[in-house]
Amino acid sequence: MTLEIDQLTVGPAGHERLVDVSLRVAPGELLAVIGANGAGKSSLLQAIVGDVSPVAGRVVFAGRAMDRYPRRERAMRVGVLAQASPLAFPFSVRDVVALARSPHGTGRRVDCEIVEAAAQATDIVALLDRAYTRLSGGEKQRVQLARVLAQVWRAEDAGTRLLLLDEPVAALDIGHQSLVMHTLRRVAATGAAVVFVAHDVSLAAAHADTMLALADGASVACGPPAAVVTAETMTRLYAAETRIITHPTTGTPVVLHG
Repeated sequence: MTLEIDQLTVGPAGHERLVDVSLRVAPGELLAVIGANGAGKSSLLQAIVGDVSPVAGRVVFAGRAMDRYPRRERAMRVGVLAQASPLAFPFSVRDVVALARSPHGTGRRVDCEIVEAAAQATDIVALLDRAYTRLSGGEKQRVQLARVLAQVWRAEDAGTRLLLLDEPVAALDIGHQSLVMHTLRRVAATGAAVVFVAHDVSLAAAHADTMLALADGASVACGPPAAVVTAETMTRLYAAETRIITHPTTGTPVVLHG
């Protein structure tokens, strides 16, 4: 397994942000984390990477406790896209993406090739020479995703790799949402494990191999999309009436509400 989490609890007693959460993510697998606002989705990603310390449980990455990795090695193998990535300096888009290559020491030629490839994968080639601060919100989101992809682009640079993405399609139009999800599948196909937070349950179900549903910091369901995306689970997560249908082409569950 690339990522193993056992009985992870974050936060003081009575005010836990996560409670006894366990999951497994294999190389090449996409796992989507769903749940209402405040359910613990972002806290889970923060706990995995070590930005917050659990009070119980463990996080194991590629057979080693995550907190045992030296900072540089972890930067080579684990890419993290946060909900917000503030950057106030007018770096060029090319420079922002290239920052991700600094831990690797693979040389300018290779790094430039990877920056270009990540830019192609996220449709930002036309933006590479523009100032990051002058971009729209959706454009900035794609630049930050390209940066994270460039960080873990090649298996030969770091071996086992992990992508942690907090709402990677937020602020994106439908076309770029589809592009991003197919790009994540391509990266997973190189042996990386991908964990992403999603608010669009139907989109997540269409692309994820496994889904984890969180409510009040606890796991409500975990498994294939068809087993997780049920009317009962959606009601528990979102306190809303929904109807689940099967997509006529993909066979994945689609949530209807309203």
